[in-house]
Amino acid sequence: MGTRVSTEAAVLVPETSPTGFRLPALVVGAGGSAALRFVEFFTVTIRNKHTRTSYAHAAALFLRWREAQGISDLGRVQPVHVAAYIEVLQGGCTAPTVKQHLACIRMLFDWLVTRQVIDSKRRRPVTRRSLHLKVDCLRGANPCTIR
Repeated sequence: MGTRVSTEAAVLVPETSPTGFRLPALVVGAGGSAALRFVEFFTVTIRNKHTRTSYAHAAALFLRWREAQGISDLGRVQPVHVAAYIEVLQGGCTAPTVKQHLACIRMLFDWLVTRQVIDSKRRRPVTRRSLHLKVDCLRGANPCTIR
């Protein structure tokens, strides 16, 4: 039986839970404390239930999009990947949605670096400047259409 993470509680719950969501494969594949730190990010840093749910959805969409692009290691996600994702989002989502996804991704990866899930030497910070890169080779399906 797989594991789902409740966005309303800081515990792992059975996959059949109606309030949970499935951990992204990149997080599960990272092993060690990655799943725990992933859950902690949503439960410790985000107090508002609706924001927590929206951020969990945004993180899951980004990580599934990266998996579809061929990245199978959480530590290999780079700012250029985030830039490509944001460009794809801008093609079909509203500006507030794009900003929310970017805020979630930035906060999540900063959390994972500070909690030593991702090696900080392998990851450069995601900044507004790094998002202005030309990214043609990493375009994919519009994540806003994924539910």
